[in-house]
Amino acid sequence: MTAHGTDRPLPLSVDRTSPVPLYFQLAQQLEAAVEQGRLAPGALLGNEIDLAARLGLSRPTVRQAIQSLVDKGLMVRRRGVGTQVVHSKVRRPLELSSLYDDLEAAGQRPATSVLRNTTEPATAEVAAALGVAEGSEVHLVERLRSAHGEPMALLRNHLPPGLLPLVTEELEATGLYRLMRASGVTLHSARQSVGARAADDRQARALAEPVGAPLLTMERTTYDDSGRAVEFGSHVYRAERYAFEFQLLVRA
Repeated sequence: MTAHGTDRPLPLSVDRTSPVPLYFQLAQQLEAAVEQGRLAPGALLGNEIDLAARLGLSRPTVRQAIQSLVDKGLMVRRRGVGTQVVHSKVRRPLELSSLYDDLEAAGQRPATSVLRNTTEPATAEVAAALGVAEGSEVHLVERLRSAHGEPMALLRNHLPPGLLPLVTEELEATGLYRLMRASGVTLHSARQSVGARAADDRQARALAEPVGAPLLTMERTTYDDSGRAVEFGSHVYRAERYAFEFQLLVRA
């Protein structure tokens, strides 16, 4: 079991003085390696007996740790192949950041395909979000965001006309928020809602999901430091690969 792109074994260890069960300690370290990309999709875990001997653990303890990751959908046992990493689930904090930046920070190696980069008349919903007249021209960018070669999200963003140059090659090379900041747009705050829906035909094809599969949804209107709406995003995410994280505070 080696780190992605190297011949070095993963730095795994257990603390026998800890009250945390040994199998759970190992499972947490393996899960972190998957989430951080050190165990990439398709990687094989190797022999359970060897891993047990290396850590001084019993084989049932190692098997229990690996089974907990199989149960989470991060790994799969394949007959004649062994235990293999399937994918990691991106956990995205609810803050004003882009999916591209979040994937990069998680070691997910994001890639983008621009499906549409054009102008169109603003619908009532888009016009209300951006504070423009209904039917006026706004810019539409639609992208498919992938990680490790696997589709993750379908992103639709409407922007006011003339806000910044939107070059397809640049949109495929980096994130939209990075391009906005590079053009002098200061992102300040956003209003966001999270929901769910069943995949329609087009979404299912783009995201390699069956029609009717559950998708997470997110709508966000982003404002600059002058209070102007600079972006209205309407995104869908594969539910099995994606989660939003909330931090809740007790109100005094």
